[in-house]
Amino acid sequence: MEFTMRTCLWLAMILFSGMSANLFADGPASSVVSAEQVLSELMAIPARQIPNQLLSNAQGIVIVPNVLKIGFVAGARRGHGVIMVRDAEGEWSLPQFVMLTGGSVGWQAGIQSTDVVLVFTTRKGVERLMKGEFTIGVDASASAGPVGRETTAGTNANLESEIYSYSRSRGLFLGVSLDGTALQVDHASHQFYYGTPTGQLPSRVPAPAASLRHLLAELTPKAHGGPDHQLPAPGTGFNPAISPKLIEATRRSLVQSEGHLQAMLAPEWQRYLALPAEVQQPGASPTPESLAPALQRFAAVSAAPDYQHLAKRPEFQETYELLREYQKALTTSRPTLQLPPPPKQ
Repeated sequence: MEFTMRTCLWLAMILFSGMSANLFADGPASSVVSAEQVLSELMAIPARQIPNQLLSNAQGIVIVPNVLKIGFVAGARRGHGVIMVRDAEGEWSLPQFVMLTGGSVGWQAGIQSTDVVLVFTTRKGVERLMKGEFTIGVDASASAGPVGRETTAGTNANLESEIYSYSRSRGLFLGVSLDGTALQVDHASHQFYYGTPTGQLPSRVPAPAASLRHLLAELTPKAHGGPDHQLPAPGTGFNPAISPKLIEATRRSLVQSEGHLQAMLAPEWQRYLALPAEVQQPGASPTPESLAPALQRFAAVSAAPDYQHLAKRPEFQETYELLREYQKALTTSRPTLQLPPPPKQ
Protein backbone atom coordinates (compact mmCIF):
# COMPACT_ATOMS: atom_id res chain seq x y z
CA MET A 1 0.00 0.00 0.00
CA GLU A 2 1.32 3.40 -0.93
CA PHE A 3 2.36 5.42 2.13
CA THR A 4 0.60 8.70 1.29
CA MET A 5 -0.02 11.78 3.40
CA ARG A 6 -3.70 10.82 3.60
CA THR A 7 -2.74 7.42 5.02
CA CYS A 8 -0.47 9.05 7.59
CA LEU A 9 -3.20 11.45 8.65
CA TRP A 10 -5.69 8.57 8.93
CA LEU A 11 -3.31 6.58 11.16
CA ALA A 12 -2.58 9.65 13.30
CA MET A 13 -6.26 10.34 13.84
CA ILE A 14 -6.94 6.73 14.90
CA LEU A 15 -4.25 7.02 17.58
CA PHE A 16 -5.39 10.52 18.45
CA SER A 17 -9.02 9.47 18.98
CA GLY A 18 -8.12 6.65 21.33
CA MET A 19 -5.64 8.63 23.40
CA SER A 20 -7.71 11.79 23.59
CA ALA A 21 -10.63 9.76 24.94
CA ASN A 22 -8.41 8.69 27.83
CA LEU A 23 -6.99 12.19 28.20
CA PHE A 24 -10.41 13.79 28.74
CA ALA A 25 -11.97 10.87 30.64
CA ASP A 26 -12.01 12.78 33.94
CA GLY A 27 -13.91 15.69 32.37
CA PRO A 28 -13.90 19.38 33.30
CA ALA A 29 -13.04 18.78 36.97
CA SER A 30 -9.68 17.35 35.92
CA SER A 31 -9.04 20.33 33.62
CA VAL A 32 -9.53 22.80 36.49
CA VAL A 33 -7.23 20.94 38.89
CA SER A 34 -4.54 20.47 36.24
CA ALA A 35 -4.80 24.12 35.15
CA GLU A 36 -4.03 25.32 38.68
CA GLN A 37 -1.00 23.05 38.82
CA VAL A 38 0.29 24.31 35.46
CA LEU A 39 -0.13 27.97 36.44
CA SER A 40 1.47 27.57 39.85
CA GLU A 41 4.45 25.66 38.45
CA LEU A 42 4.93 28.20 35.65
CA MET A 43 5.16 30.94 38.29
CA ALA A 44 7.46 28.96 40.62
CA ILE A 45 10.78 30.19 39.16
CA PRO A 46 11.04 34.01 38.98
CA ALA A 47 13.54 33.93 36.11
CA ARG A 48 11.13 31.91 33.96
CA GLN A 49 7.69 33.11 35.03
CA ILE A 50 5.24 35.32 33.17
CA PRO A 51 6.43 38.89 33.82
CA ASN A 52 4.43 40.67 36.50
CA GLN A 53 3.84 43.67 34.24
CA LEU A 54 2.22 41.46 31.62
CA LEU A 55 0.25 39.26 34.01
CA SER A 56 -1.08 42.17 36.06
CA ASN A 57 -2.59 43.73 32.93
CA ALA A 58 -3.86 40.57 31.26
CA GLN A 59 -7.48 40.66 30.13
CA GLY A 60 -7.83 36.91 29.82
CA ILE A 61 -5.78 33.78 30.46
CA VAL A 62 -6.23 30.41 28.79
CA ILE A 63 -4.62 27.36 30.42
CA VAL A 64 -4.74 24.07 28.52
CA PRO A 65 -2.97 21.20 30.30
CA ASN A 66 -1.78 18.15 28.38
CA VAL A 67 -2.33 19.33 24.83
CA LEU A 68 -1.89 16.10 22.91
CA LYS A 69 -0.01 16.27 19.63
CA ILE A 70 0.32 13.18 17.45
CA GLY A 71 2.08 13.14 14.11
CA PHE A 72 3.76 11.06 11.47
CA VAL A 73 3.81 13.19 8.31
CA ALA A 74 0.62 15.09 9.05
CA GLY A 75 -0.19 15.90 12.66
CA ALA A 76 -3.07 16.79 14.91
CA ARG A 77 -3.34 18.72 18.19
CA ARG A 78 -6.08 18.72 20.80
CA GLY A 79 -6.57 19.82 24.39
CA HIS A 80 -9.20 20.72 26.97
CA GLY A 81 -8.64 23.58 29.38
CA VAL A 82 -10.01 26.72 30.96
CA ILE A 83 -10.25 30.44 30.33
CA MET A 84 -10.56 33.15 32.98
CA VAL A 85 -11.62 36.65 31.99
CA ARG A 86 -11.06 39.93 33.81
CA ASP A 87 -13.93 42.37 34.22
CA ALA A 88 -13.78 46.19 34.18
CA GLU A 89 -13.11 46.25 37.94
CA GLY A 90 -10.14 43.93 37.60
CA GLU A 91 -11.87 40.88 39.10
CA TRP A 92 -11.32 37.45 37.56
CA SER A 93 -14.18 35.22 36.46
CA LEU A 94 -14.53 31.62 37.52
CA PRO A 95 -12.80 29.27 35.07
CA GLN A 96 -14.84 28.53 31.96
CA PHE A 97 -14.01 25.74 29.56
CA VAL A 98 -12.38 25.73 26.12
CA MET A 99 -11.35 23.18 23.55
CA LEU A 100 -8.09 23.61 21.65
CA THR A 101 -7.79 21.95 18.25
CA GLY A 102 -5.37 22.34 15.38
CA GLY A 103 -3.44 20.58 12.69
CA SER A 104 -0.05 20.84 11.07
CA VAL A 105 1.73 19.45 8.03
CA GLY A 106 5.40 18.56 7.92
CA TRP A 107 7.67 15.78 9.07
CA GLN A 108 6.77 14.81 12.61
CA ALA A 109 7.00 11.62 14.61
CA GLY A 110 5.69 10.32 17.88
CA ILE A 111 3.31 11.53 20.52
CA GLN A 112 3.90 14.63 22.62
CA SER A 113 1.98 16.19 25.50
CA THR A 114 2.43 19.91 26.14
CA ASP A 115 0.93 22.36 28.64
CA VAL A 116 -0.09 25.65 27.01
CA VAL A 117 -0.78 29.03 28.63
CA LEU A 118 -2.06 31.99 26.57
CA VAL A 119 -2.13 35.53 27.94
CA PHE A 120 -4.58 37.86 26.16
CA THR A 121 -3.53 41.49 26.34
CA THR A 122 -6.69 43.15 24.98
CA ARG A 123 -10.37 43.02 25.80
CA LYS A 124 -11.14 42.76 22.08
CA GLY A 125 -9.34 39.43 21.73
CA VAL A 126 -11.08 37.93 24.75
CA GLU A 127 -14.51 39.03 23.55
CA ARG A 128 -13.93 37.46 20.13
CA LEU A 129 -13.03 34.16 21.77
CA MET A 130 -16.04 34.18 24.10
CA LYS A 131 -18.40 34.75 21.16
CA GLY A 132 -17.43 31.54 19.40
CA GLU A 133 -14.53 29.80 17.70
CA PHE A 134 -11.27 31.72 17.61
CA THR A 135 -8.25 30.90 15.44
CA ILE A 136 -4.76 32.00 16.45
CA GLY A 137 -2.98 33.70 13.60
CA VAL A 138 -6.30 34.60 11.94
CA ASP A 139 -8.36 36.37 14.60
CA ALA A 140 -5.31 37.54 16.53
CA SER A 141 -1.55 37.23 16.35
CA ALA A 142 0.42 35.29 18.96
CA SER A 143 4.05 35.61 20.04
CA ALA A 144 6.23 33.58 22.34
CA GLY A 145 5.87 35.14 25.76
CA PRO A 146 8.72 36.92 27.51
CA VAL A 147 9.84 35.50 30.85
CA GLY A 148 11.24 36.89 34.08
CA ARG A 149 9.60 38.59 37.05
CA GLU A 150 10.72 42.13 36.16
CA THR A 151 11.00 41.71 32.38
CA THR A 152 9.18 44.32 30.35
CA ALA A 153 5.87 43.03 29.14
CA GLY A 154 6.60 42.52 25.48
CA THR A 155 9.28 41.70 22.99
CA ASN A 156 8.17 44.79 21.09
CA ALA A 157 7.44 48.19 22.59
CA ASN A 158 4.07 48.56 20.88
CA LEU A 159 2.56 45.28 22.17
CA GLU A 160 1.66 44.26 18.64
CA SER A 161 0.70 40.75 19.72
CA GLU A 162 -2.71 40.33 21.28
CA ILE A 163 -1.65 36.97 22.70
CA TYR A 164 1.55 35.79 24.38
CA SER A 165 2.05 32.04 24.56
CA TYR A 166 3.89 29.80 27.00
CA SER A 167 4.29 26.04 26.79
CA ARG A 168 5.84 23.28 28.85
CA SER A 169 7.00 19.92 27.57
CA ARG A 170 8.72 17.32 29.76
CA GLY A 171 9.00 19.83 32.60
CA LEU A 172 10.67 22.57 30.52
CA PHE A 173 8.93 25.70 29.30
CA LEU A 174 9.57 26.10 25.59
CA GLY A 175 8.28 27.94 22.57
CA VAL A 176 5.59 26.35 20.41
CA SER A 177 3.98 27.39 17.14
CA LEU A 178 0.22 27.79 17.56
CA ASP A 179 -0.75 29.50 14.30
CA GLY A 180 -3.84 27.82 12.90
CA THR A 181 -4.86 26.48 16.30
CA ALA A 182 -8.54 27.01 17.11
CA LEU A 183 -10.04 27.76 20.52
CA GLN A 184 -13.73 27.19 21.16
CA VAL A 185 -15.81 27.71 24.30
CA ASP A 186 -17.04 24.37 25.67
CA HIS A 187 -20.60 25.12 26.79
CA ALA A 188 -21.42 21.49 27.57
CA SER A 189 -18.61 21.23 30.13
CA HIS A 190 -19.72 24.51 31.72
CA GLN A 191 -23.27 23.21 32.13
CA PHE A 192 -22.02 19.92 33.57
CA TYR A 193 -19.54 21.53 36.00
CA TYR A 194 -21.57 24.49 37.30
CA GLY A 195 -25.12 23.23 36.75
CA THR A 196 -26.16 26.26 34.69
CA PRO A 197 -25.60 27.45 31.10
CA THR A 198 -22.70 29.71 30.18
CA GLY A 199 -23.45 33.32 31.10
CA GLN A 200 -25.69 32.50 34.06
CA LEU A 201 -24.77 32.44 37.74
CA PRO A 202 -23.58 28.95 38.68
CA SER A 203 -25.84 26.84 40.86
CA ARG A 204 -22.71 25.44 42.49
CA VAL A 205 -19.07 26.54 42.66
CA PRO A 206 -16.76 23.53 43.09
CA ALA A 207 -13.84 24.14 45.43
CA PRO A 208 -11.15 23.66 42.71
CA ALA A 209 -12.74 26.43 40.61
CA ALA A 210 -12.67 28.86 43.55
CA SER A 211 -9.10 27.80 44.35
CA LEU A 212 -7.87 28.49 40.79
CA ARG A 213 -9.50 31.93 40.75
CA HIS A 214 -7.97 32.69 44.16
CA LEU A 215 -4.50 31.73 42.91
CA LEU A 216 -4.82 34.01 39.88
CA ALA A 217 -6.03 36.86 42.11
CA GLU A 218 -2.96 36.34 44.32
CA LEU A 219 -0.70 36.64 41.29
CA THR A 220 -2.30 39.74 39.80
CA PRO A 221 -3.16 43.16 41.20
CA LYS A 222 -6.27 44.89 39.99
CA ALA A 223 -5.73 46.91 36.83
CA HIS A 224 -6.35 50.65 36.89
CA GLY A 225 -7.33 53.04 34.14
CA GLY A 226 -9.49 50.74 31.99
CA PRO A 227 -9.15 47.31 30.47
CA ASP A 228 -6.71 48.26 27.70
CA HIS A 229 -4.49 50.76 29.52
CA GLN A 230 -0.74 50.75 29.10
CA LEU A 231 1.48 48.53 31.20
CA PRO A 232 3.42 50.12 34.06
CA ALA A 233 6.94 51.29 33.46
CA PRO A 234 9.79 48.78 33.92
CA GLY A 235 10.79 48.35 37.52
CA THR A 236 7.36 49.26 38.89
CA GLY A 237 5.68 45.89 38.33
CA PHE A 238 3.71 44.07 40.99
CA ASN A 239 5.65 41.54 43.08
CA PRO A 240 3.22 38.94 44.37
CA ALA A 241 3.83 37.51 47.82
CA ILE A 242 5.01 33.91 47.92
CA SER A 243 1.88 31.99 48.79
CA PRO A 244 1.72 28.40 50.14
CA LYS A 245 0.38 27.35 46.73
CA LEU A 246 3.48 28.65 44.96
CA ILE A 247 5.80 27.13 47.54
CA GLU A 248 4.14 23.75 47.06
CA ALA A 249 4.35 24.17 43.27
CA THR A 250 8.08 24.83 43.57
CA ARG A 251 8.47 21.70 45.68
CA ARG A 252 6.59 19.61 43.10
CA SER A 253 8.72 20.97 40.27
CA LEU A 254 11.87 20.31 42.28
CA VAL A 255 10.89 16.68 42.93
CA GLN A 256 10.08 16.16 39.24
CA SER A 257 13.36 17.72 38.12
CA GLU A 258 15.37 15.72 40.66
CA GLY A 259 13.79 12.54 39.30
CA HIS A 260 15.06 13.38 35.80
CA LEU A 261 18.54 14.08 37.21
CA GLN A 262 18.68 10.96 39.36
CA ALA A 263 17.71 8.76 36.38
CA MET A 264 20.95 9.65 34.58
CA LEU A 265 23.33 9.25 37.55
CA ALA A 266 25.35 6.33 38.91
CA PRO A 267 24.39 5.17 42.45
CA GLU A 268 27.19 7.06 44.20
CA TRP A 269 26.16 10.30 42.49
CA GLN A 270 22.50 9.62 43.25
CA ARG A 271 23.39 9.53 46.94
CA TYR A 272 25.61 12.59 46.73
CA LEU A 273 23.00 14.78 45.02
CA ALA A 274 19.96 13.37 46.85
CA LEU A 275 17.58 15.89 48.39
CA PRO A 276 16.34 15.65 52.00
CA ALA A 277 13.58 13.05 52.42
CA GLU A 278 11.01 15.63 53.59
CA VAL A 279 11.19 17.40 50.21
CA GLN A 280 9.58 14.32 48.66
CA GLN A 281 6.53 14.52 50.94
CA PRO A 282 3.54 16.65 49.79
CA GLY A 283 2.64 19.24 52.37
CA ALA A 284 5.88 18.77 54.30
CA SER A 285 7.65 21.81 55.70
CA PRO A 286 11.41 21.38 55.50
CA THR A 287 13.42 24.22 56.98
CA PRO A 288 15.74 26.35 54.86
CA GLU A 289 18.59 25.04 57.00
CA SER A 290 17.79 21.43 56.09
CA LEU A 291 18.32 22.26 52.41
CA ALA A 292 21.69 23.94 52.96
CA PRO A 293 23.87 20.76 52.73
CA ALA A 294 22.26 19.76 49.42
CA LEU A 295 22.75 23.28 48.07
CA GLN A 296 26.41 23.19 49.08
CA ARG A 297 26.90 19.90 47.19
CA PHE A 298 25.25 21.29 44.06
CA ALA A 299 27.38 24.44 44.33
CA ALA A 300 30.55 22.37 44.66
CA VAL A 301 29.74 20.41 41.50
CA SER A 302 28.83 23.58 39.62
CA ALA A 303 32.13 25.27 40.53
CA ALA A 304 34.50 22.31 39.93
CA PRO A 305 36.14 22.17 36.46
CA ASP A 306 36.23 18.36 36.57
CA TYR A 307 32.44 18.11 36.76
CA GLN A 308 31.40 20.61 34.11
CA HIS A 309 30.04 17.83 31.90
CA LEU A 310 27.46 17.21 34.63
CA ALA A 311 27.04 20.85 35.70
CA LYS A 312 26.10 21.93 32.18
CA ARG A 313 23.40 19.31 31.80
CA PRO A 314 19.90 20.89 31.79
CA GLU A 315 18.71 18.31 34.34
CA PHE A 316 21.38 19.45 36.81
CA GLN A 317 20.86 23.16 36.15
CA GLU A 318 17.07 22.89 36.46
CA THR A 319 17.30 21.01 39.77
CA TYR A 320 19.91 23.39 41.17
CA GLU A 321 17.85 26.45 40.22
CA LEU A 322 14.67 25.01 41.71
CA LEU A 323 16.50 24.04 44.89
CA ARG A 324 17.73 27.63 45.32
CA GLU A 325 14.24 29.00 44.66
CA TYR A 326 12.66 26.54 47.09
CA GLN A 327 15.04 27.51 49.90
CA LYS A 328 14.47 31.21 49.14
CA ALA A 329 10.68 30.72 49.19
CA LEU A 330 10.82 28.89 52.51
CA THR A 331 13.01 31.62 53.98
CA THR A 332 10.74 34.42 52.74
CA SER A 333 7.60 32.73 54.03
CA ARG A 334 9.01 32.24 57.54
CA PRO A 335 7.24 34.75 59.82
CA THR A 336 9.47 37.23 61.61
CA LEU A 337 8.20 39.39 64.45
CA GLN A 338 8.91 43.08 64.00
CA LEU A 339 10.22 44.17 67.43
CA PRO A 340 12.29 47.02 68.83
CA PRO A 341 15.86 46.24 69.92
CA PRO A 342 16.15 43.83 72.88
CA PRO A 343 16.48 45.29 76.39
CA LYS A 344 19.98 46.34 77.32
CA GLN A 345 21.79 43.99 79.68
